[in-house]
Amino acid sequence: MVARQLFARLNVNPLNQTFPKAERLASKKIIKELFDKGSSLYLYPFRLLYFFADDSVHLPQVLFTVPKRHFKKAVVRNRIKRRLREAYRLQKSSLFLHSEKKIPAYIGILYIAKEENSFEMIEKKLILALKRLS
Repeated sequence: MVARQLFARLNVNPLNQTFPKAERLASKKIIKELFDKGSSLYLYPFRLLYFFADDSVHLPQVLFTVPKRHFKKAVVRNRIKRRLREAYRLQKSSLFLHSEKKIPAYIGILYIAKEENSFEMIEKKLILALKRLS
């Protein structure tokens, strides 16, 4: 289903730049399925996992992860996740609105860099990754 039809069907304003709880992926069952059966896409500093569902009638649910192995302090991991969520929130409507392909139902964004990057760099790379995905 084309993104515009999805927004119309859900009666959602695509210019609304929010990231509500309904768009966050929290189901352990779906997360396990995403890691086991999902397709993968690499674009440094990200690895994107995505999974198409048959009954996808909602905006994609998204999961953000930052490895504890590379970032020992929770403060740093949380800062990176905040930057990822903010970059996604600002760009999701414009990217999915212009998509002509089917939108994945579940997306996992894994931060694979070993150093902390600025918000500008994260946003630029996330835009490229999401364009490649859609």
